[in-house]
Amino acid sequence: MALPGVVNGLSVDVEDWFQVGAFEGVIDRGNWDSLGSRVERNCDLILEMFAAAEVKATFFTLGWVAQRHGALMRRIVEQGHELASHGWDHERVFRFDKAGFSADLERSKKVLEDAGGQRITGYRAPSFSIDSRTPWAYMALAEQGFEYSSSVAPIVHDHYGWREAPRFAFKPLPWSDLIEIPVTTAHFAGRRLAAGGGGFFRVLPYGFSRWAIRQVNREDRRPAVFYFHPWEIDPDQPRVPNASIRSRVRHYTNLSVMADKLNQLVREFAWGRMDLLAHREAALAVDLAA
Repeated sequence: MALPGVVNGLSVDVEDWFQVGAFEGVIDRGNWDSLGSRVERNCDLILEMFAAAEVKATFFTLGWVAQRHGALMRRIVEQGHELASHGWDHERVFRFDKAGFSADLERSKKVLEDAGGQRITGYRAPSFSIDSRTPWAYMALAEQGFEYSSSVAPIVHDHYGWREAPRFAFKPLPWSDLIEIPVTTAHFAGRRLAAGGGGFFRVLPYGFSRWAIRQVNREDRRPAVFYFHPWEIDPDQPRVPNASIRSRVRHYTNLSVMADKLNQLVREFAWGRMDLLAHREAALAVDLAA
């Protein structure tokens, strides 16, 4: 079990099967509306799972999805979950300049607030794409009234990663209360290991995630931050044959077992919304500028 009293952060990155970073080079954004959407069906299954386990979570949602699935946004909020921003259409932060990123934030925030009827205070960058290349990103978030971000993977990865970032909550700006809550990593033999969910959770044995969360809760005495995507519980989703072999292996491996693993995870540990975790972690967040 986790350390008594530790409530971990549970999050869902709401994007459809054709909006993932692995396929961005072979599926054009202009064709998205012509593809069969499965995100609402998958999110409803996740809501049922969370209700059965009596847990609440944060749904970091693309504005593009919220614009087309307003009823789903309202169900998420009505069932006590947090609605938060995942940007407009999954464009990575380091591909913007500050003005473009601010416009993306503003557009997605308005649509999410209109759809869910709830103020949006949290943000997660597509593909954890806030890193050392984007020092202006936190300024844009603070200027638009966001209270927290969970946009950093403090590891080395071929698609993302900010290895030098702190493992736990930090304040990126000396003049703002905005905090960043990185996705969970464990440590072994002097190395950081990605342990916050997604493909790592699908591909690796369940025991690895149990070990990692227990380590963070017991040794570090901090909450873990876990994420996954709705398409990860959908083994019947369409295949993208023209994607690279690496992308197809990463995307499709173990889809058929993901729901069962998630059911075990949400019942074994204590979970809650990311905004509530952010409030608790604010007092422990380190000052990045110090």
